[in-house]
Amino acid sequence: MRSCWHPEAWQVINNLVSMICRLCNGEQDANTDFVKLELMEFLSMIPPNEINHASVSDHLHIFTSSCVPQALVMLYMSPYKHNKECATESVQELMASIRFMLPQTVSSQFVPVVLLLCKMLQRAAGYDDSLYKFCRSSLGDLVKDAKNFNHGGVVDDDDNKVVIELQDMFPFAAEVASKLSRGLVSSVESVSDFRFLRDDVTDFVAFLKPLKAAVRYHLVSPSILPSIAKFNEEINKIKFVYMLFDGMLKTLVGCFEKMEGLVIEKKENGGWDQFLVILKELHDVSKLFQGGERCFWKSLKDFTRSLCHLIVRYAKRGEDYGWILDQKDAIDFESRRHLVMLLFPVVVIDEYDDIHEMLIDRSQLLAESFVYVAREDPERLRRGLFLEFKDEEATGPGVLREWFFLLSQEIFNPKTGLFVACPNDPRRSFPNPGRVIALALMNNIQVGIVFDRSFFLQLAGKNVSLEDIKDADPFLYSSCRQILDMDPLAVDQDALGLTFVWDIDELGSMKVAELCPGGKNMIVNSRNRKAYVDLLIHHCFVASVAEQISHFARGFSDIIGEEKNMKTFFNSLALEDFDRMLHGSESDISVVDWKAHTDYKGYLETDPQIYWFWKLVENLTAKQRKILLFFWISMKYLPVEGFGGLTSRLYIYKSNESIDHLPSSHTCFYQICLPAYPSMAMMKNRLDVITQDHVGYSFGTS
Repeated sequence: MRSCWHPEAWQVINNLVSMICRLCNGEQDANTDFVKLELMEFLSMIPPNEINHASVSDHLHIFTSSCVPQALVMLYMSPYKHNKECATESVQELMASIRFMLPQTVSSQFVPVVLLLCKMLQRAAGYDDSLYKFCRSSLGDLVKDAKNFNHGGVVDDDDNKVVIELQDMFPFAAEVASKLSRGLVSSVESVSDFRFLRDDVTDFVAFLKPLKAAVRYHLVSPSILPSIAKFNEEINKIKFVYMLFDGMLKTLVGCFEKMEGLVIEKKENGGWDQFLVILKELHDVSKLFQGGERCFWKSLKDFTRSLCHLIVRYAKRGEDYGWILDQKDAIDFESRRHLVMLLFPVVVIDEYDDIHEMLIDRSQLLAESFVYVAREDPERLRRGLFLEFKDEEATGPGVLREWFFLLSQEIFNPKTGLFVACPNDPRRSFPNPGRVIALALMNNIQVGIVFDRSFFLQLAGKNVSLEDIKDADPFLYSSCRQILDMDPLAVDQDALGLTFVWDIDELGSMKVAELCPGGKNMIVNSRNRKAYVDLLIHHCFVASVAEQISHFARGFSDIIGEEKNMKTFFNSLALEDFDRMLHGSESDISVVDWKAHTDYKGYLETDPQIYWFWKLVENLTAKQRKILLFFWISMKYLPVEGFGGLTSRLYIYKSNESIDHLPSSHTCFYQICLPAYPSMAMMKNRLDVITQDHVGYSFGTS
């Protein structure tokens, strides 16, 4: 032993195997702790930072040629309970050390050892054995974490040698896929064992990673696989991956067929949180085959309800859902909204957090608000906002909602010059500082504003076309449409009298801007009129507001985190989606819905004051209802779901104040405090006062 390489390592392994043999023979003085200690001693001898990995290979040779894996399995299958426990602890410690103690370049060389352990445990103990499943998961983790793959298998980083063949992973991938399929079916038929289902999903994703890497080199149509598979080893690998994909997709379709009814009946069995993980993995595989992605989405087209339920229920912040958002028409508005809102940081207000405090003078609302918002570190703004109005006691979420609404209305007021209203739709406007809008979205506050299509498209990084400016500038749209529709002969006879320039009115002074170099000398004709219209639209709606849009985008990105998230946000929504998120419901406030989401404290629903109240609300104008709602909860615009979309139910409290007093409110808690007025006429008089626009927010207390 002294004459061989690494004699200390040989000695440790020899002692280890000898002790295992003694334990298996039932010797009473054999020490079970010795096995684990010697195993760890051996691993500590492997040089972790040696550039030449010959020493690592030598140690692996010592480990395998001494039949340590076989000895550990023999110990595990021993009839003595303490031996089984010893083997379990030793193997678990070995797996943990390989994965977490050794550097990746070294641990990748242990993959064949773990593979051998898995094969032997599978044969000796069976598929359902806990130690086998632990080793199988460890193998999957090692394979998944490996940095180097090729079409042959997992490759060692240093000498580019294949340490595990791709075919060696087929049985494990197939086994996991089969077990996972059974678990998924069980999850829609009965209550599943969530833990094991999650473990199976983790293993499935792990074993698929190198398989996908191999298939990525060969984009093949599934239709030709049967005819060429028997002649081509590479195609056999591709066929295996396709069969996994096809089988799992069919399983999911069967599950979704049952899930549709369960979603309607609100009977979820559990374990459904793993469906999105599997769908993402299958979508990734589908892109490896010609027509595969189309097949994937076609298979799901009849199960929108189930897919949307999974998204709203289980989609989590920090995960990648671009694969769904790229097919945004496959899901509904609520799901799209949920996914894009996950791009924002979560608002968690804690008394120990360094939240951003603001003290605002109502008479200087716009100026002071922008000082607080524009100059503050975005990180503090994301932590939460606390606001007070000067000389007012009210604080809390209700005051914050009021501030967002009032500030947005002020920003979008044409008199401020920050925005210009669109002639065809006075609700729509051009760019403003983006932090305010992003903060309103992050805090789920509807501010009654929508944006012009051309602005929205540019935030998404898309081009602006003629049809996109229809609302923003109907006169220019009509003029451009006439130019494009004119008889070509008339255009070529210079009936238009146009060149590639545009007249600009700057503070009463007319200036001429060339739409392209040499534009003054370029006459518009039938051949270039489309280019003229495109350049004109670009000048008026892109180039002329590029700086403002850049400022808005930068402000929005400050809150959502980065520019990539901002573009994903706007790319994943239709303009109508964004309208609904920012503006809220377009419908008139429903008194029936209002009443259904209101509870009572101190009053009974049958009390005359409650009957009078709702009768009077029914007779209010649409504008008065908005003012009353604003007085009550500091919101004039409801979410698209109506009152059901609010974070709380509403409350009518019986006030102890004199009947001479007006109603008051605690907007933070969605409470209106109503004195016990003795008549409907007196209550009407009091409601008439608080539903006047200029006093509608004057009596809230928090």
